[in-house]
Amino acid sequence: MAGESILVVDDNATNAKLIFFLLKKRGYDVRCAASGEETLALLKEFRPALILMDIQMPGMDGFELSRRLKADPATRDIILIAVTAYAMKGDEQRVREAGCDGYLAKPIDTRALPGVIASYLARTPAP
Repeated sequence: MAGESILVVDDNATNAKLIFFLLKKRGYDVRCAASGEETLALLKEFRPALILMDIQMPGMDGFELSRRLKADPATRDIILIAVTAYAMKGDEQRVREAGCDGYLAKPIDTRALPGVIASYLARTPAP
């Protein structure tokens, strides 16, 4: 669903750039944030349909950010997908308990990512 807005939250600039370019090339409106705090500030003026979020970040981590976003009526409907190196048994459950709607393990499969994003966006009714 090209044209949809996506926010990439990752403190690693290389990871953020890679995802940005992959999705921008597919026609998505993509923005990036490097921290939980930056994300909260950006969400005051930008409303993405989906957030791809790193879990392990300094300061406010992805778990806390997910809980905050899902607790806020203004942001609870945004699709949250954890993109993380946490790939041990139980990690996906912890991510989902924090409020994430999906889970992608790093390293990202760059060929599959656009299709995965499209499938998540297709599940939600258009406003």
